[in-house]
Amino acid sequence: MWLDRSRTTLPSVRVYHCDGYAMPLPEGHRFPQTKYRLLRERLLSEGVLSPGELVEAEPIEPWALRLAHTDAYVDAILDGALTPADERKLGFPWSEGLVQRSRASVGGTVSAARAALDGGAGQLIAGNLAGGTHHAFAGRGEGYCVFNDHAVTVRLLQREGLIERALIVDLDVHQGNGTAAIFAGDDSVLTFSMHGAKNFPFRKERSSLDVDLPDGCGDAGYLGLLEQHLPRLLEQSKADLLLYQAGVDPLAEDGLGRLDLSLDGLRARDRFVLRLARAHALPIVLTLGGGYAKPISLSVEAHLGTYREARAVFGPAAR
Repeated sequence: MWLDRSRTTLPSVRVYHCDGYAMPLPEGHRFPQTKYRLLRERLLSEGVLSPGELVEAEPIEPWALRLAHTDAYVDAILDGALTPADERKLGFPWSEGLVQRSRASVGGTVSAARAALDGGAGQLIAGNLAGGTHHAFAGRGEGYCVFNDHAVTVRLLQREGLIERALIVDLDVHQGNGTAAIFAGDDSVLTFSMHGAKNFPFRKERSSLDVDLPDGCGDAGYLGLLEQHLPRLLEQSKADLLLYQAGVDPLAEDGLGRLDLSLDGLRARDRFVLRLARAHALPIVLTLGGGYAKPISLSVEAHLGTYREARAVFGPAAR
Protein backbone atom coordinates (compact mmCIF):
# COMPACT_ATOMS: atom_id res chain seq x y z
CA MET A 1 0.00 0.00 0.00
CA TRP A 2 1.49 3.34 -1.06
CA LEU A 3 0.12 6.02 1.26
CA ASP A 4 -1.17 9.30 -0.13
CA ARG A 5 1.77 11.58 0.53
CA SER A 6 0.43 14.50 -1.53
CA ARG A 7 -0.13 16.67 1.55
CA THR A 8 2.55 19.20 2.31
CA THR A 9 3.27 20.67 5.71
CA LEU A 10 6.07 22.77 7.12
CA PRO A 11 9.15 20.65 7.76
CA SER A 12 9.46 19.74 11.43
CA VAL A 13 10.60 17.18 13.94
CA ARG A 14 8.66 15.44 16.70
CA VAL A 15 10.48 13.46 19.37
CA TYR A 16 9.28 11.31 22.26
CA HIS A 17 11.17 10.59 25.47
CA CYS A 18 10.75 8.39 28.54
CA ASP A 19 13.76 9.16 30.76
CA GLY A 20 11.38 10.02 33.59
CA TYR A 21 10.85 6.28 34.00
CA ALA A 22 13.79 4.96 35.98
CA MET A 23 14.70 1.40 36.84
CA PRO A 24 16.85 0.44 39.82
CA LEU A 25 20.16 -1.07 38.74
CA PRO A 26 23.04 -2.46 40.77
CA GLU A 27 25.94 -0.12 41.38
CA GLY A 28 28.40 -0.28 38.51
CA HIS A 29 25.87 -1.72 36.04
CA ARG A 30 27.05 -1.21 32.46
CA PHE A 31 23.75 0.08 31.03
CA PRO A 32 24.10 3.87 30.51
CA GLN A 33 20.73 4.89 31.95
CA THR A 34 21.76 8.53 32.51
CA LYS A 35 22.54 8.96 28.81
CA TYR A 36 18.88 9.42 27.90
CA ARG A 37 18.31 12.39 30.21
CA LEU A 38 21.65 13.93 29.25
CA LEU A 39 20.75 13.72 25.57
CA ARG A 40 17.33 15.31 26.04
CA GLU A 41 18.88 18.15 28.01
CA ARG A 42 21.57 18.77 25.37
CA LEU A 43 19.04 18.75 22.55
CA LEU A 44 17.15 21.52 24.33
CA SER A 45 20.08 23.54 25.66
CA GLU A 46 21.76 23.70 22.25
CA GLY A 47 18.54 24.50 20.41
CA VAL A 48 18.53 21.36 18.27
CA LEU A 49 14.97 20.76 19.47
CA SER A 50 12.48 23.21 20.91
CA PRO A 51 10.42 22.30 23.99
CA GLY A 52 7.29 22.01 21.85
CA GLU A 53 8.91 19.30 19.74
CA LEU A 54 9.52 17.00 22.72
CA VAL A 55 6.68 14.86 24.05
CA GLU A 56 6.73 12.45 26.98
CA ALA A 57 5.96 8.91 25.79
CA GLU A 58 2.98 7.01 27.13
CA PRO A 59 3.44 3.33 28.13
CA ILE A 60 2.12 0.95 25.49
CA GLU A 61 -0.89 -1.17 26.41
CA PRO A 62 -0.02 -4.83 27.17
CA TRP A 63 -2.35 -6.15 24.46
CA ALA A 64 -0.27 -4.37 21.82
CA LEU A 65 2.91 -6.07 23.05
CA ARG A 66 1.26 -9.40 22.31
CA LEU A 67 1.16 -8.56 18.60
CA ALA A 68 4.91 -9.23 18.44
CA HIS A 69 5.59 -11.21 21.63
CA THR A 70 4.22 -14.43 23.04
CA ASP A 71 1.61 -14.30 25.79
CA ALA A 72 3.89 -16.28 28.08
CA TYR A 73 6.76 -13.83 27.71
CA VAL A 74 4.62 -10.72 28.14
CA ASP A 75 3.02 -12.23 31.24
CA ALA A 76 6.43 -13.13 32.70
CA ILE A 77 7.63 -9.53 32.32
CA LEU A 78 4.46 -7.92 33.62
CA ASP A 79 4.11 -10.32 36.57
CA GLY A 80 7.78 -10.44 37.55
CA ALA A 81 8.00 -14.15 36.80
CA LEU A 82 11.37 -14.21 35.03
CA THR A 83 13.75 -16.94 36.12
CA PRO A 84 17.30 -16.04 37.22
CA ALA A 85 18.51 -17.39 33.86
CA ASP A 86 16.04 -15.13 32.04
CA GLU A 87 17.29 -12.11 33.97
CA ARG A 88 20.92 -12.94 33.19
CA LYS A 89 20.17 -13.17 29.47
CA LEU A 90 18.19 -9.95 29.60
CA GLY A 91 20.91 -8.20 31.56
CA PHE A 92 18.51 -6.46 33.95
CA PRO A 93 17.03 -7.42 37.31
CA TRP A 94 13.23 -7.37 37.25
CA SER A 95 11.48 -4.40 38.84
CA GLU A 96 8.27 -2.46 38.37
CA GLY A 97 10.44 0.35 37.05
CA LEU A 98 11.79 -1.97 34.36
CA VAL A 99 8.24 -2.80 33.27
CA GLN A 100 7.10 0.81 33.08
CA ARG A 101 10.23 2.05 31.32
CA SER A 102 10.07 -0.78 28.79
CA ARG A 103 6.41 -0.11 28.04
CA ALA A 104 7.07 3.62 27.67
CA SER A 105 10.00 2.94 25.36
CA VAL A 106 7.77 0.97 23.01
CA GLY A 107 5.04 3.59 23.34
CA GLY A 108 7.48 6.27 22.20
CA THR A 109 8.30 4.44 18.98
CA VAL A 110 4.63 3.76 18.23
CA SER A 111 3.77 7.43 18.77
CA ALA A 112 6.73 8.55 16.67
CA ALA A 113 5.61 6.27 13.83
CA ARG A 114 2.09 7.72 13.94
CA ALA A 115 3.55 11.23 13.85
CA ALA A 116 5.79 10.39 10.88
CA LEU A 117 2.84 8.95 8.95
CA ASP A 118 0.68 11.97 9.76
CA GLY A 119 3.39 14.37 8.66
CA GLY A 120 2.81 14.16 4.92
CA ALA A 121 5.20 13.79 2.02
CA GLY A 122 8.48 13.32 3.83
CA GLN A 123 7.96 16.63 5.61
CA LEU A 124 8.19 15.44 9.21
CA ILE A 125 10.71 13.22 10.91
CA ALA A 126 9.85 11.64 14.23
CA GLY A 127 12.06 10.04 16.82
CA ASN A 128 12.22 8.25 20.15
CA LEU A 129 15.00 9.08 22.62
CA ALA A 130 14.87 5.41 23.62
CA GLY A 131 13.72 2.32 21.75
CA GLY A 132 15.81 0.42 19.26
CA THR A 133 15.48 -2.69 21.43
CA HIS A 134 16.40 -5.02 18.61
CA HIS A 135 17.68 -7.99 20.66
CA ALA A 136 14.22 -8.79 22.02
CA PHE A 137 12.75 -11.95 20.45
CA ALA A 138 9.09 -12.94 20.40
CA GLY A 139 9.54 -15.15 23.44
CA ARG A 140 12.53 -13.73 25.31
CA GLY A 141 14.60 -10.65 25.98
CA GLU A 142 18.35 -10.33 25.84
CA GLY A 143 21.11 -7.75 25.59
CA TYR A 144 19.25 -5.06 27.61
CA CYS A 145 16.23 -5.35 25.30
CA VAL A 146 12.90 -6.25 26.94
CA PHE A 147 10.26 -5.64 24.25
CA ASN A 148 11.04 -5.13 20.55
CA ASP A 149 9.69 -1.67 19.83
CA HIS A 150 10.20 -1.90 16.06
CA ALA A 151 8.31 -5.17 15.83
CA VAL A 152 5.41 -4.03 18.02
CA THR A 153 5.15 -0.78 16.04
CA VAL A 154 5.04 -2.50 12.66
CA ARG A 155 2.53 -5.14 13.76
CA LEU A 156 0.26 -2.55 15.38
CA LEU A 157 0.27 -0.21 12.38
CA GLN A 158 -0.33 -3.13 10.02
CA ARG A 159 -3.24 -4.26 12.19
CA GLU A 160 -4.75 -0.78 11.99
CA GLY A 161 -4.31 -0.61 8.22
CA LEU A 162 -1.98 2.38 8.41
CA ILE A 163 0.86 0.56 6.65
CA GLU A 164 1.30 -2.61 4.67
CA ARG A 165 5.07 -2.68 4.24
CA ALA A 166 7.98 -1.50 6.36
CA LEU A 167 11.75 -1.22 6.03
CA ILE A 168 13.92 -1.52 9.15
CA VAL A 169 17.43 -0.13 8.74
CA ASP A 170 19.58 -1.24 11.68
CA LEU A 171 22.99 0.44 11.84
CA ASP A 172 23.83 -0.51 15.41
CA VAL A 173 27.18 -2.26 15.71
CA HIS A 174 25.31 -5.38 16.91
CA GLN A 175 23.02 -7.34 14.62
CA GLY A 176 19.31 -6.84 15.25
CA ASN A 177 18.87 -10.55 15.87
CA GLY A 178 15.50 -10.34 17.63
CA THR A 179 14.06 -8.18 14.87
CA ALA A 180 15.38 -10.51 12.17
CA ALA A 181 13.89 -13.55 13.90
CA ILE A 182 10.46 -11.96 14.47
CA PHE A 183 10.11 -10.98 10.81
CA ALA A 184 11.73 -14.07 9.29
CA GLY A 185 9.68 -15.26 6.33
CA ASP A 186 7.51 -12.12 6.29
CA ASP A 187 7.84 -10.42 2.91
CA SER A 188 5.97 -7.34 4.14
CA VAL A 189 8.91 -6.30 6.34
CA LEU A 190 12.43 -5.91 4.97
CA THR A 191 15.18 -5.99 7.61
CA PHE A 192 18.64 -4.61 6.89
CA SER A 193 21.49 -4.90 9.40
CA MET A 194 25.07 -3.65 9.05
CA HIS A 195 27.05 -4.89 12.05
CA GLY A 196 30.36 -6.14 13.38
CA ALA A 197 30.97 -9.66 12.12
CA LYS A 198 32.81 -10.71 15.28
CA ASN A 199 30.61 -8.83 17.74
CA PHE A 200 27.57 -9.78 19.82
CA PRO A 201 25.36 -11.67 19.11
CA PHE A 202 27.81 -14.41 18.29
CA ARG A 203 25.04 -16.54 16.79
CA LYS A 204 23.47 -14.33 14.15
CA GLU A 205 19.94 -14.59 12.81
CA ARG A 206 19.17 -14.03 9.12
CA SER A 207 17.91 -10.57 8.18
CA SER A 208 16.56 -9.79 4.73
CA LEU A 209 20.05 -8.40 4.13
CA ASP A 210 23.02 -8.66 6.48
CA VAL A 211 26.31 -6.86 5.90
CA ASP A 212 29.06 -8.22 8.16
CA LEU A 213 31.78 -5.67 8.89
CA PRO A 214 35.37 -6.36 9.90
CA ASP A 215 36.83 -4.82 13.05
CA GLY A 216 38.40 -1.45 12.31
CA CYS A 217 36.59 -0.90 9.00
CA GLY A 218 36.59 2.90 9.51
CA ASP A 219 34.51 5.66 7.96
CA ALA A 220 35.33 5.09 4.29
CA GLY A 221 34.70 1.35 4.25
CA TYR A 222 31.50 1.69 6.27
CA LEU A 223 30.01 4.50 4.19
CA GLY A 224 30.94 2.83 0.93
CA LEU A 225 29.02 -0.32 1.84
CA LEU A 226 26.02 1.65 3.05
CA GLU A 227 25.89 3.64 -0.17
CA GLN A 228 26.19 0.41 -2.15
CA HIS A 229 23.28 -1.37 -0.50
CA LEU A 230 20.72 1.03 0.96
CA PRO A 231 19.38 2.80 -2.18
CA ARG A 232 18.66 -0.53 -3.87
CA LEU A 233 17.07 -1.92 -0.73
CA LEU A 234 14.84 1.12 -0.33
CA GLU A 235 13.57 0.74 -3.88
CA GLN A 236 13.03 -2.97 -3.40
CA SER A 237 11.11 -2.58 -0.16
CA LYS A 238 8.22 -0.44 -1.50
CA ALA A 239 7.86 0.52 2.15
CA ASP A 240 5.25 2.78 3.72
CA LEU A 241 7.50 3.47 6.72
CA LEU A 242 11.23 3.37 7.50
CA LEU A 243 12.38 2.64 11.05
CA TYR A 244 15.99 3.67 11.48
CA GLN A 245 18.09 2.24 14.30
CA ALA A 246 20.69 5.00 14.46
CA GLY A 247 23.18 3.13 16.62
CA VAL A 248 26.18 5.13 17.84
CA ASP A 249 28.29 2.19 18.98
CA PRO A 250 30.28 2.03 15.72
CA LEU A 251 32.09 5.03 17.26
CA ALA A 252 35.80 4.39 17.78
CA GLU A 253 35.57 5.26 21.48
CA ASP A 254 32.65 2.92 22.18
CA GLY A 255 33.57 0.12 24.55
CA LEU A 256 31.48 -2.45 22.66
CA GLY A 257 32.07 -1.27 19.10
CA ARG A 258 35.45 -1.93 17.42
CA LEU A 259 34.46 -0.48 14.01
CA ASP A 260 36.47 2.73 14.54
CA LEU A 261 34.08 5.28 13.04
CA SER A 262 34.53 8.95 13.85
CA LEU A 263 31.83 11.39 14.96
CA ASP A 264 32.00 12.92 11.48
CA GLY A 265 31.61 9.48 9.93
CA LEU A 266 28.50 8.78 11.97
CA ARG A 267 27.01 12.12 10.94
CA ALA A 268 27.77 11.38 7.29
CA ARG A 269 26.00 8.03 7.72
CA ASP A 270 22.93 9.66 9.24
CA ARG A 271 22.89 12.39 6.60
CA PHE A 272 22.90 9.79 3.85
CA VAL A 273 20.02 7.78 5.34
CA LEU A 274 17.89 10.83 6.12
CA ARG A 275 18.37 12.50 2.74
CA LEU A 276 17.56 9.26 0.97
CA ALA A 277 14.35 8.81 2.95
CA ARG A 278 13.24 12.36 2.33
CA ALA A 279 14.06 12.16 -1.37
CA HIS A 280 11.68 9.20 -1.56
CA ALA A 281 9.02 10.96 0.57
CA LEU A 282 9.27 8.04 2.97
CA PRO A 283 8.09 8.60 6.56
CA ILE A 284 10.97 7.86 8.92
CA VAL A 285 11.31 7.11 12.62
CA LEU A 286 14.61 7.46 14.50
CA THR A 287 15.44 5.26 17.47
CA LEU A 288 18.58 5.18 19.57
CA GLY A 289 21.01 2.32 19.68
CA GLY A 290 24.25 1.54 21.45
CA GLY A 291 26.19 4.16 23.34
CA TYR A 292 28.83 2.71 25.67
CA ALA A 293 31.63 5.20 25.15
CA LYS A 294 33.79 6.43 27.99
CA PRO A 295 33.17 9.13 28.88
CA ILE A 296 29.44 8.82 28.22
CA SER A 297 29.47 12.38 26.87
CA LEU A 298 30.93 10.98 23.63
CA SER A 299 27.87 8.77 23.12
CA VAL A 300 25.61 11.74 23.88
CA GLU A 301 27.55 13.79 21.33
CA ALA A 302 27.07 11.06 18.73
CA HIS A 303 23.31 10.90 19.35
CA LEU A 304 23.21 14.68 19.23
CA GLY A 305 24.86 14.52 15.82
CA THR A 306 22.04 12.31 14.53
CA TYR A 307 19.49 14.92 15.52
CA ARG A 308 21.59 17.77 14.12
CA GLU A 309 21.49 15.96 10.78
CA ALA A 310 17.74 15.39 11.13
CA ARG A 311 17.27 19.09 11.75
CA ALA A 312 19.43 20.00 8.77
CA VAL A 313 17.41 17.74 6.47
CA PHE A 314 13.93 18.43 7.82
CA GLY A 315 14.06 22.11 8.73
CA PRO A 316 14.59 24.65 11.52
CA ALA A 317 13.27 24.26 15.03
CA ALA A 318 9.77 25.54 15.72
CA ARG A 319 9.85 28.46 18.15
